[in-house]
Amino acid sequence: MIVSIVLFLASLGGIAVSMSSTALSDLILIAGPCCVASIVILFVEMWKWAARQAASRARSIVIDGSNVMYWQDGTPRIECVKEVVCHLTDLGFRPKVIFDANAGYLFSGKHCDDRAMSKFLRLPVVNIMVVPKGKPADPFILVAAREMGADIVTNDRFRDWVKDFPEVHEAGHLIKGKYRRGEVWLDLTVDEAGQQAA
Repeated sequence: MIVSIVLFLASLGGIAVSMSSTALSDLILIAGPCCVASIVILFVEMWKWAARQAASRARSIVIDGSNVMYWQDGTPRIECVKEVVCHLTDLGFRPKVIFDANAGYLFSGKHCDDRAMSKFLRLPVVNIMVVPKGKPADPFILVAAREMGADIVTNDRFRDWVKDFPEVHEAGHLIKGKYRRGEVWLDLTVDEAGQQAA
């Protein structure tokens, strides 16, 4: 950004010099287009900077994919998870989705790894985790939420894990959801700053 500011100021100086001296009036043929180009470059750089700032302010959230996919009518559907992901992304969250190892079998009849789930949900593969076969997803979800400082979207109460993860009793840490009149509804709370969270 500094280079584009320097270019902008130098081209403005060139325009000023060309307008103040008839001997250097042709300088405007170079300084004018340089000024316009530097304004465009500066605008693009400022837009990218603002986008990076907005992305860094986005809150992380963990989705219990194997729980959410049953929300619509008790039948496992990856579309339910996809709708929740889209809803949370629209609200400015960065979702990470964690599934039990058998999740793919439940909605597609075959095993789906992180990459396959990533394609279904249109999320980067780093935002997806299918836990290893024979392991429960619950501790992976709880550890991820703790490490990310994130809340969890699930209707599970994690009763078997309360001793190791007492934060499950904190108000707003576990975000319930369901379908109301065909649309995703989440039990959203208000954070301490008074802004919408979860």
